[in-house]
Amino acid sequence: MVVRSARWAALVLVTVLAALTSSARAADQPLKIGFIASYSGESAEQGHIIDTAVAAFLKTHGTTVAGREIQLLKRDDTGIAPDVSRRLAQELIVQDKVDLLMGVVYTPNAIAVAGVSTAAKVPFLLVNASTSNIIAKAPYTTRYGMTTPQVTMPLAQWALKNGFKTAYAVFQDYGPGIDAGKAFTEAFTAGGGRMLGEVRVPLTNADYNAYLQRVKDAKPDVMFVFDNATSGGPQCLKAYRELGLDKAGIKIISLGAFVDETNLPATGDAALGVISSFDYSSTHDSKVNRDFVRAYKAIDPKSDPDFVAVAAWDALTAAYKVIAAQGGKVDPDKTMTLLRGMAFESPRGPIMIDPDTRDIVQNVYLRRTEKKNGKLVNTEFATIPMVKDPYEK
Repeated sequence: MVVRSARWAALVLVTVLAALTSSARAADQPLKIGFIASYSGESAEQGHIIDTAVAAFLKTHGTTVAGREIQLLKRDDTGIAPDVSRRLAQELIVQDKVDLLMGVVYTPNAIAVAGVSTAAKVPFLLVNASTSNIIAKAPYTTRYGMTTPQVTMPLAQWALKNGFKTAYAVFQDYGPGIDAGKAFTEAFTAGGGRMLGEVRVPLTNADYNAYLQRVKDAKPDVMFVFDNATSGGPQCLKAYRELGLDKAGIKIISLGAFVDETNLPATGDAALGVISSFDYSSTHDSKVNRDFVRAYKAIDPKSDPDFVAVAAWDALTAAYKVIAAQGGKVDPDKTMTLLRGMAFESPRGPIMIDPDTRDIVQNVYLRRTEKKNGKLVNTEFATIPMVKDPYEK
């Protein structure tokens, strides 16, 4: 009996020591974050902006959390390519054994990665992709960018308050653009406005003359435009001026990506006076933003951060917070519990992850494109506080 007890005690001791050794070895291993974004082709500029924001974050906050080294594994989805994004997410989880997934700019890619995240139960911190409801059935996904309706409806309400009674919508023919057209029309007509028409522009279009001629012929008070930051914003604005829509008294309003800071140098003075609504501008007046801009420009002095840069910064902030709260570990379910309802001060202002939808709640800003000290900027002139996506359930 004594011998059996001694053997049992020895076996228990060996098991405990093995578990402790295994735990210590795990703690010695880097915590891996798989970061998927668009780094090549037409989307290379967005990839550069994300890279700069990530480098600025790591330089500011370090690469160790709760004693655990943080390792980012960067992967290029090449642009709108959901099959590529899905494959990269699978490889990061199965082969590289990442603890978190992060990144993604485009809606089709986000849907693909969120599906992989759900199947593998690996938390996914979505940086951009602005179509509503794409994370509703992805319980391990949270969003740190914005949704198109979230920033569209306040703009339609501003147009109504400022006496615009008729409108025409011009938007790109894919998820976020369709969301924008729907949200603007619903909000504008609900307030008593009248839509004179809409036109869906192919995503790869670079010639706006034919589309804007339709707007000019309809003679609305205001033209609402959705064009993402990597497409034809500069061309659309130049066509607006060249066709004389401004001289015909047709006001142009848009979402912020249309006059994104990265595009303004190419657009030039054609952007002056555009009223836009968005969640971020590099000129946002707060200490947190000034510190962020300073950190960003320390990496790349020639450019300014934009809405994707701030979303990448905030996603990393959230990741560091949940890693620290778990003492350097990442349990998937505990991570999602910590992310739900998380609130902090972002460079764009206060943000919160809605505990029910896992979507972002944030300020929406109305801005005017102006020239200050010889540089085109988007100047905020009104704030709509802590807006939720109107379609999220």
